[in-house]
Formats: sequence, C-alpha cells, structure tokens
Amino acid sequence: MFSLQTIFGSGKQFFGLLEAAAAASLDSAKALHAMARQGSPEPSLEEFKLVRQRERDIIRQINTALVNSFVTPIEREDIEALAGAIYRIPKAIEKFADRYALAVGNLRGIDFAPRAAMLEQAAALVLEMVRELRGLKLEPVKEMNDRLSAIESEADRLMLELYRDLYAGNYDGMVVLLIKDFFELLEKAIDRCREAGSVVYRIVLKNS
Repeated sequence: MFSLQTIFGSGKQFFGLLEAAAAASLDSAKALHAMARQGSPEPSLEEFKLVRQRERDIIRQINTALVNSFVTPIEREDIEALAGAIYRIPKAIEKFADRYALAVGNLRGIDFAPRAAMLEQAAALVLEMVRELRGLKLEPVKEMNDRLSAIESEADRLMLELYRDLYAGNYDGMVVLLIKDFFELLEKAIDRCREAGSVVYRIVLKNS
C-alpha cells in the first residue's frame, strides 16, 4: 500500500538519488585519474565495477520511485533523461579502464593523466549542477554549463593536436591506433559529462 507521503509528498527523494548517481560518476572519474597517474602494469578494475554497480542500483531506485510516486519535483521525462545521461558517464569510463588494463603494456610513455584530470573536473561540475536542481537557480547552472563547454572545447582542441602528432609518423602503426582509440574514449567520457550538464541546464531553464 502506498503511504500518504508517497502519494502526496513533494518527491524530493529524486534530487538525492540524482545527486548520488552524479557522485558515483565522479568517483569513477577520480579512479580513472588515479589509474592514469599511477601507470601500474597491472591496474585494478575493482573500483570501476563497484561504481557501475552503485550506478545501476541508483537507476533502479529512480525507476521504482517514478512508478510509485504521484508527485515529482520536476517532470518525469526530465528525471529519466538526466538519470540516463548520468548513467552513461561511468559506463564510458569503465570502457576505457577495461581496455587500458588489457593494453597498458603497449602504452608505456603515453600520459593520459592530464586528460583524465579534465574528465574529473567535468564530472565534478556535473555533480555541482545536479545539486543546484534543488534551487532551480539559472545563473549558477549557466555558469557551470559554460565551464563544462570550455572543458569540452579544450578536449576537442587537444584531440586535433594529438591527430597532428600521430600523423607526423612519430609512432608505429599499432601504437598509433591504440593512442587514438584511448584518447577518443577519454574524449567521449568528457562528452558524456557535457551531455549530462546540458540536460541539467535545460531542466533549470524550463523551470526557473
């Protein structure tokens, strides 16, 4: 039986769940940054698996709450869109980590840490933006969205520089493919953060 609070309440639990999902994404980005800094020949994937499980559990809770709640603080479609966008961040990060663990022996001397640091900054901004949903204040969300856009633009610029370096013939064929693949995976993860931030911005713009 539904409680009266569930039926007539404000549905504020959704904010907490979305914040928890964004926090899990940030933890995944932090783990990737640490992996890139350490450069271990046998990197552990355990933390990435745990974060992805946390994310799945949170998404299930959000979906259940959407079914059981008559009232939501923002539109249901927006909650679903944001939950889906956040979910794709650690998914992209885990994909990088899985492949990195397999190929790390062929990536000696390739420094992924600066790009991983950009990803961590982007994930931290997503969490800040999700926290701002409680107040639905446009100005701080717009400012953070602009910062996310700047990170994405810088990542795009660095990708062009990388392509220029790769095409100059400084690496052999297999290493070229590996470097290109891994940096593109990192850029995709940053893009996922940008997409989540855009969803938050649209929600606040619509409700402010």
